[in-house]
Amino acid sequence: MTSPSAAASASVLDLAPVVPVVVVEDVADAVPLARALVAGGLPAIEVTLRTPAALDAIRAIAAQVPDAVVGAGTVISATNVADSVDAGARFLVSPGWTDTLLAAMKASGVPFLPGVSTTSEVVALIERGVHEMKFFPAEAAGGTAYLKSLGGPLPQARFCPTGGIGLASAPSYLALKNVGCVGGSWMLPADAVAAKDWGRIEALAREAAALR
Repeated sequence: MTSPSAAASASVLDLAPVVPVVVVEDVADAVPLARALVAGGLPAIEVTLRTPAALDAIRAIAAQVPDAVVGAGTVISATNVADSVDAGARFLVSPGWTDTLLAAMKASGVPFLPGVSTTSEVVALIERGVHEMKFFPAEAAGGTAYLKSLGGPLPQARFCPTGGIGLASAPSYLALKNVGCVGGSWMLPADAVAAKDWGRIEALAREAAALR
């Protein structure tokens, strides 16, 4: 596993086998939650831009959890890109992409994973010099069978499948040659977050980190 301190030059896909996909409702939860994930062996943390607290959560984690590699997810506009990097995001993840969004992510200076769900989207990104992508929504878009099929004609593409993946299904994704890591939120059960049970989250993170 790549050291978090080397993240600026490393692939997001190689930081850990699992990237937690985090929805932060209360910014006060951001730092203890991130510390629990890092302690459990999951340093790359995707904070989705789905709540008003998201950018402040990224800012807090970036400032107070130095061993975390915090990124922004659900990035869908050039404004999202700029705001996320300004908050301290060290990588960007989008559910899909357009040329405008891709240009903004390329110009951001941080690693990024544009989202794809079709072969044509993968080919289009390869044409544009991008070889690392998010496969979303993984289970709904064909799962491991689809990704395995892509490996033959498009071996230069590597993926972080996300969407509907849990502890039981993650190993089958991680066994594929074209999968670097998976994204998921199963180590962040809502009741544990609500109870601020960071010990339970750390234990679940450790279980996920041991998948590879």
